Amino acid sequence: MGIEDYGGGQGPQPDVLVVTTNDVPGHRTEQVIGEVFGLTVRSRHLGSQIGAGLKSMIGGELKGLTKTLVETRNQAMDRLVEQARARGANAVLAFRFDVTEAADVGTEVCAYGTAVVVARE
Repeated sequence: MGIEDYGGGQGPQPDVLVVTTNDVPGHRTEQVIGEVFGLTVRSRHLGSQIGAGLKSMIGGELKGLTKTLVETRNQAMDRLVEQARARGANAVLAFRFDVTEAADVGTEVCAYGTAVVVARE
């Protein structure tokens, strides 16, 4: 797996800007739409669980699980952006991820933030 397999985020010209900050430099917030989130729950398949169990005995990165978590986070973020766009936002402020175990059957990943309309100053 190359470095591109381990990351996420947006391309250079997104139609809905997602930032972890409370504002966007050079922009003013014209309208606060409200909270938006993208949610997904993923289970690990048996093969990756066995592989992870064996790998954990000898140490090292669990690459299969890393790739799965990256894909899961990206899917949650894509859903957040879709919801923000559908509600008329062009930005999401205070973006965060929340990750929890879901009843011992999978991992829940929630991407959340505040949908807003921003304009250049």
